[in-house]
Amino acid sequence: MKVLFPPSRGDGLQAIAINTAGGVTGGDRFALTARAAENTRLGITTQAAERLYRAQSGQGAVLHNRLFVARGARMDWLPQETILYNGCDVARELAVELERDASLLLVEPLIFGRAAMGESLTAARFSDRIDIRRRGRPLFLDAMRLQGDLAAHLGGAFTAGGAGALATVVYVAFDAEAYLPRLRGLLPETAGATLIGPDLLVSRILAPDSFELRRSLIPALRLLNHGALPRTWMT
Repeated sequence: MKVLFPPSRGDGLQAIAINTAGGVTGGDRFALTARAAENTRLGITTQAAERLYRAQSGQGAVLHNRLFVARGARMDWLPQETILYNGCDVARELAVELERDASLLLVEPLIFGRAAMGESLTAARFSDRIDIRRRGRPLFLDAMRLQGDLAAHLGGAFTAGGAGALATVVYVAFDAEAYLPRLRGLLPETAGATLIGPDLLVSRILAPDSFELRRSLIPALRLLNHGALPRTWMT
């Protein structure tokens, strides 16, 4: 892995994480730890979409990301899409620890096979866990485990209704409640947003493919990030 620091267009430091291997496959182990010091702002994104490739039996990959946000600081975790390929086997975890008065904007977009290429996930394993805490107290815990014929599972009316893409957005800040009406106004019928607490706004978006997902996701992120998105999202 590499991390690049492009010239910042606003407040804070921007970082681009680059997987120089070109993707993730069986047996890989990736870990990233980032810390925003007191009263700073750190934005982290990726150079491109991450690809989870086919793995040999019993050779799963592990992705473990840890974020620490100190008092008065803000972290923007804005990776581009993670694309699942048929036969992938990946366990991913994102753990975030917030101090008092720290804020966070987080997105995790998932693409279940490349629809334009006619791909279908008939055999794959993917588990995902997001754990956000403030001074050790749980704020948001979300876990997903998919195994086997993902296309059939996601086609269910009470799972994803045949959606091929999904994004989870979490915004933790003192002004979270004020954004709820505007965020709901930007979302399609296959999405929702809710306040879990006065400072915790969560949204989940379903879409048929990555193109349609971005059509909804980019305006939502611009709203919560005050208009700015990393340059890599625009290329």
